[in-house]
Amino acid sequence: MPPKISDLVGSNPSISSLPSVYMRLNEVLNDPYSSNADVGAVINDDPGLTARLLRLVNSAFFGFPTRIDSITQALSLVGTQQIHDLAIATSVLKMFDDVPEDFLSMDSFWRHSMACGICARLIATQRREPNVERLFVAGMLHDIGRLILCTEYSDGMRAAFEYSKESDVLLYDAERSVMGFDHAAVGRALLEAWNLPKVMQEIVANHHQPAKAHHFPTEAAIIHVADITAHALLMGNGGERFVPPLEPSAWEALQPMENLPLSVLDEIDQQYNAAVKTIMLPVAA
Repeated sequence: MPPKISDLVGSNPSISSLPSVYMRLNEVLNDPYSSNADVGAVINDDPGLTARLLRLVNSAFFGFPTRIDSITQALSLVGTQQIHDLAIATSVLKMFDDVPEDFLSMDSFWRHSMACGICARLIATQRREPNVERLFVAGMLHDIGRLILCTEYSDGMRAAFEYSKESDVLLYDAERSVMGFDHAAVGRALLEAWNLPKVMQEIVANHHQPAKAHHFPTEAAIIHVADITAHALLMGNGGERFVPPLEPSAWEALQPMENLPLSVLDEIDQQYNAAVKTIMLPVAA
């Protein structure tokens, strides 16, 4: 009998709650009297996080013409909520060090996740959507439920991998057949436990079925298309053996997608390489 999703998410305290730095950031951001200096002070208390964020804002990911030397300066240019969201994206990689290599290559998994986030960010930018960094984070986290399944329900995940291979079906379909739910549902429960915004919870829950996203259908469609794009460009792998199918309603929701310039592909490549170098490489001690 498969376990409850809530039990899977809550079984590991080191995963079911975000590090204390995010709790403190949330407190500061929710304080109407706080300033950029207050937010910067919280981030600066974590040298590794500070280094990763400065490395990111000085990369091709943002393409600022001058060097950014402090978190306070980054906050002024990028925004407090955006830096908070990027802080999650740049640090979540450290939370899943114990995924068995026979399930997933974590290097390949995070490369796919970053590619999805970058594609989503660029699609959202072209469409002039607000807060494109949040869509980058949603792309980074879209498959995170699969890591929970690999670490907390390894027997079920192993059976899903075997079923996918033997039956020649997509892994998320195999997850549903074997366990009765998939990694997207687990991911939503994890983001809810982390108290991340409802928009991110719904995006993650419906990135394979964006038509079911009733409150944030455009955002879910962006992640859906970005996920497929990342698969098609062979930028890492989240566990699937095939490129997932495109839901026609998602493509229609994002019209006029055909007007995206071909230069977007070059931009994806540049930002992908920048993100891999700035987020995945370890921070010097």
